[in-house]
Amino acid sequence: MPRVLSWDSRMFEQAFRNIDDALRKEAGCTTELDYTEQTSWLLFLKYLDGLEQDKADEAALEGKKYIYILDKPYRWEAWAAPKKADGKPDHQKAMGGKDLVEFVDDSLFPYLRKFTQNATGPNTIEYKIGQIFGEIKNKIQTGSNLREIIDHIDELRFRSQTEKHELSHLYEAKIKNMGNAGRNGGEYYTPRPLIRAIIKVVKPELGQRIYDGAVGSAGFLCEAYDYLRAEHPKRTVAQDRALQEKTFYGKEKKSLAYVIAIMNMILHGIEAPNIIHTNTLTENLADIQEKDRYDIVLANPPFGGKERAELQQNFSIKTGETAYLFLQHFIKMLKAGGRGGVVIKNTFLSNTDNASVGLRKMLLESCNLHTVLDCPGGTFIGAGVKTVVLFFDKGSRTRKVWYYQLDPGRNMGKTNPLNDADLAEFVSLQAKKQDSAKSWSVDVKSLDPATFDLSVKNPNSGEEVKHRTPQEILDEIAALDAESAEVLVAIRGLL
Repeated sequence: MPRVLSWDSRMFEQAFRNIDDALRKEAGCTTELDYTEQTSWLLFLKYLDGLEQDKADEAALEGKKYIYILDKPYRWEAWAAPKKADGKPDHQKAMGGKDLVEFVDDSLFPYLRKFTQNATGPNTIEYKIGQIFGEIKNKIQTGSNLREIIDHIDELRFRSQTEKHELSHLYEAKIKNMGNAGRNGGEYYTPRPLIRAIIKVVKPELGQRIYDGAVGSAGFLCEAYDYLRAEHPKRTVAQDRALQEKTFYGKEKKSLAYVIAIMNMILHGIEAPNIIHTNTLTENLADIQEKDRYDIVLANPPFGGKERAELQQNFSIKTGETAYLFLQHFIKMLKAGGRGGVVIKNTFLSNTDNASVGLRKMLLESCNLHTVLDCPGGTFIGAGVKTVVLFFDKGSRTRKVWYYQLDPGRNMGKTNPLNDADLAEFVSLQAKKQDSAKSWSVDVKSLDPATFDLSVKNPNSGEEVKHRTPQEILDEIAALDAESAEVLVAIRGLL
């Protein structure tokens, strides 16, 4: 059912359209990724201005003086949108043209980059400021374009929860557009209906620590925040503070994704997100202690990457496949009794290389892999691969695996994406692991102990989904090549 747009939402939507139109005129901005990145840093500074104003007002009511994070010349109201006494824009004071671009590039960004080294710790807003502006650059090099975009950003108001909620929907739409913008964009966006279904199955609770070590645009953490708020509408002040400060944790390697994750969580209502800009896989698993572990892991790690040999030394099962290293990391990061929901390429279930077999054995022996959700092609737009979701509890061996083969009954794509209704039956049947035309259970004792093959083989569908091994595919290619060669020889004989 489509969302009914409020007046605020329509105003925000128009502002976003105007911003994109202005960015399209900019030579340095050519993709949806550029549009989102450039909108994000400006939105962040506008948000920071509102946050500081609110804190200054609160301090004044208590008879205290607020110490601003940013020095006066670098506050939004000073350089971006100066106002007259009546609150209207002061066009005389507002910079424009070359002066504006030079201020942003030569003064503002260098000033903001220094915040990381002066921050008291990685969970402070000061540290986030330094990290964000240390990794991106201003690509809007036409002064008139920058002025126009700033004016549109300044029209946005997101100091109330309602305003933030409306703006978060539009920001999510921008992230989704990035996801639809080809292969590179897809790594930033996991379909939200799939995330919501994963969260309903994993069932995080208030007071638990939730972790995504491949955070991307923070879709899992934002949806988990919304889920916990909806499940527990009557929260104490202490519970709200724990939701803000001690519940959601993430790590992200890529600069653009890091910026987007921070902004997305802020718009969802988390003021200083616990997102660290780092390569998660550089952590040695042997160094992880109990205090580092989490109750819940929710993630869609990147797959298809090739990690260098020295980085693989951090893991007991050596492999260049990025997703396999992440899965080892997630298992290690879970507390005993912790619960996980992780998206992975479906070939993980059947590949016969040593790393795949070893990792399946580790997962089955150290965790209860209770559910496998088999997703159809088209779930991830533009990704070109099929995926499964692994649901597991750490600390007890797997005895039985319940499978569900998702079949929406249509070809999915940009104009017909996955929706919440598509996953309703899965969530309902999973609660009791019920058998159906699309679901069945497999006893681990029936698995081949040499391979621990977990392939999706629906006994109720009348057809077996068989994933061929790379060797089988190569053998077929060789056989076809041989046939082609014979045909060519025959044709030459006729000439």
